[in-house]
Amino acid sequence: MKFTRRSVIAGAGSAAVLAAGFPLRAADDRKSVKIGYIVSKTGVNAPGAGSTTIPNYELWAADVKAAGGLKLPDGSRLPIEVVAYDDRSTTEEVVRGIERLARQDKVDFILPPWGTAFNLAVAPLMDRFGYPQLIGTSLIPDEIDVHSKWKRGFWFLGAAGDYAAALATVVTTAGDATNKKVAIVSVADGFGIELVKEARIKLPEAGLEIVMDKSYPIGTQDFAGLLNEVAASGADVFMALSYPPDSFAIAKQARLNAFNPKVFYTGVGTSFPIYADINEGKVEGVMSLGGIDNSRPEMQAYVERHKALLGTPPDYWASSVIYTSLQILQQAIERRGLDREAVTDEIASGSFETIIGSVKLKENRMSDLWLLGQWQGGKFVGVGPADRAGAVKPVIPKPAWA
Repeated sequence: MKFTRRSVIAGAGSAAVLAAGFPLRAADDRKSVKIGYIVSKTGVNAPGAGSTTIPNYELWAADVKAAGGLKLPDGSRLPIEVVAYDDRSTTEEVVRGIERLARQDKVDFILPPWGTAFNLAVAPLMDRFGYPQLIGTSLIPDEIDVHSKWKRGFWFLGAAGDYAAALATVVTTAGDATNKKVAIVSVADGFGIELVKEARIKLPEAGLEIVMDKSYPIGTQDFAGLLNEVAASGADVFMALSYPPDSFAIAKQARLNAFNPKVFYTGVGTSFPIYADINEGKVEGVMSLGGIDNSRPEMQAYVERHKALLGTPPDYWASSVIYTSLQILQQAIERRGLDREAVTDEIASGSFETIIGSVKLKENRMSDLWLLGQWQGGKFVGVGPADRAGAVKPVIPKPAWA
């Protein structure tokens, strides 16, 4: 396991603390709060984790430091000490890392890994060790009653079926702008598997016809053959349920081959600012999951802090959701202290003020979400649900790449 450690001290001093199923010290006996996480710093998941998860963990730690530490119910503050590992984009490493954080490092709280597959893999461990799991980069599996199965799991991105239904609504609302035929390619991993399963249900329910449905192995780099099949299918709607490297490669190869369907929808990575850079700004009309409402002053301030600290803006989907989940954790600690059970109860039942607005989870889920976004005028904006405040009208057909 590759080990990288950064101590982020929000004040003065640091010390090891007891956690992970062991009795917690009284707050006045400790000098810091230990926060641990394991994410993909290398491997195929690194572009996603490096664009969404890691930057927001670092930004939150910096914001806590600037505030003088984590505030506790008695008004005192404690600095945080961060222990970080690289899971190298493998399930075995992420599982071992969670066990090490809990058993050996004895951290007070564990922040979740990146991605659907890894969060599902560690959910039983997080629950068994007694840690709240604030999941900002995983869709809720529709076939699992996650609320009953893992009481300490909190889901901030919604269910796969919601995203598929949002695309279906936009396409059908566009009327005769498309022929209502859909071609789907999906990565054969957690995210792709979850979404394509729901797309096969939600799209036909809305009156759309799936004329092509193929999966590809994780790590695929050449999509020319698949895109040729999509073009030959006659579908006006192209849906790629892809990870960031795939989304980048698909767009590049589509541009080179002048493949420009009326709806071009790709998965994770499309909402990253670097997506526009990689494509020389030629991304107008491309759709994906997510979106943001940048009209909120709190969101604008968050974006500026992100750029100032990390040199890049956040992505336009999961980044703000991850930071929101950390704000909720911080406010729960402020109200209930460092007892993990009490903090978990507060997250489940409390109301919180965040960069995206007031949030109150229902059955451990955040439901008020952007489900569909589109690149318009150099920005990735929220277009669905259409009745959500700040929603922008979608552009269909997609303009030419040039």
